[in-house]
Amino acid sequence: MSKLVGFYPGSFDPVTNGHIDVIERACKLVDILYIGIGVHHEKAGLLSAENKQILLEQTAGPIGKRANTKINIVDFDGLMIEAARRLSATLIIRGLRDTTDYNYEMQMVGMNSQMAPDLQTVFVPSSPHVRHISASLVRQIAQMDGDISAFVPAIVLKAIGK
Repeated sequence: MSKLVGFYPGSFDPVTNGHIDVIERACKLVDILYIGIGVHHEKAGLLSAENKQILLEQTAGPIGKRANTKINIVDFDGLMIEAARRLSATLIIRGLRDTTDYNYEMQMVGMNSQMAPDLQTVFVPSSPHVRHISASLVRQIAQMDGDISAFVPAIVLKAIGK
């Protein structure tokens, strides 16, 4: 029997409780989940790629074990659909918080389906308790020395030095 393989791409800068929520839900859908850390050469992030990888392994690993889903953390550069294909994924996992996310993601689905009709996108709605969390807002709050403890796992908070 073939395994269902999903690909969840993002910047994960930093890993938030919202990301964790999507990972938990995605593990219920696939046998193997690749979490892809996108490389942005023009953006200076809060965390290094190596730190993001470590934090995702530490936060997502236990979720995968509980769900009996194999989780692999990978870096990718370039088109997300090409990374998904290289990993033999057939599902792209995308988290949705609100209608703004929906509108953006629908544009991406349209573009991706033209370039990669073999890949399907699955939207995972955020749980109400994390719906408001945005990695970019968390990053901004952290850079201004604000309290982000309600938005990230404790291990991420420690890595950021807060």
